[in-house]
Amino acid sequence: MTEVFVVRDLGHLDYQKAWEMQLSTHAAVAEGRLPPTLLLVEHPPVITFGKKGGRSNLLVNEAFLRQRGFSIYDIERGGDVTYHGPGQLVGYPIFWVGRRVRDYLRRLEQVMVALLAGYGLKASGSPGYAGVWAGNDKVAAIGVAVRRDVSFHGFALNVSTDLTHFEYIVPCGLAGTGVTSLSRLLGRPVTLNEVKPRLIAAFHAVFTTPGEVPA
Repeated sequence: MTEVFVVRDLGHLDYQKAWEMQLSTHAAVAEGRLPPTLLLVEHPPVITFGKKGGRSNLLVNEAFLRQRGFSIYDIERGGDVTYHGPGQLVGYPIFWVGRRVRDYLRRLEQVMVALLAGYGLKASGSPGYAGVWAGNDKVAAIGVAVRRDVSFHGFALNVSTDLTHFEYIVPCGLAGTGVTSLSRLLGRPVTLNEVKPRLIAAFHAVFTTPGEVPA
């Protein structure tokens, strides 16, 4: 799964607009009108539910969230409920995946692990679950969809996220799972602009280097 891809930084963008951009980009990639594309974005506060639904993992009612400026969406990705918001780097890789979805998920995890390793932090995936953990705390969520052999949706890396917002949900439906951020792990403020070039470099290392993902 070797990809030559372009990166498009959407900056701070409403979830609905980013979702529409994902779908239009996905169609263009699937039809050969665009090369594989990595969309990077930061969202205002939003709760999304994947194919598993997960309304039982929402710990407050939706009216409470809407009153506090949260948007709520049901979307096509795999997984349960998750949160996106300021200080979180969200990526939507629109890549050719074919039927190698498990391999693709492993590569996304490897990107996050490599990025964190560059900061001197040890992180790993967890067998049976999508995402990346630092110790017992989840630092990156992963949830994807594949249509016409091309991926969309993707990952959310907590950089300087307000972690109290995760108290409104059971993240990804995993009871007892803590959450953390790059800023918390490093004990200093970290900006998205600092992380983006490191993330892009990790993507190139994982997705444009021939060969199998190491076990």
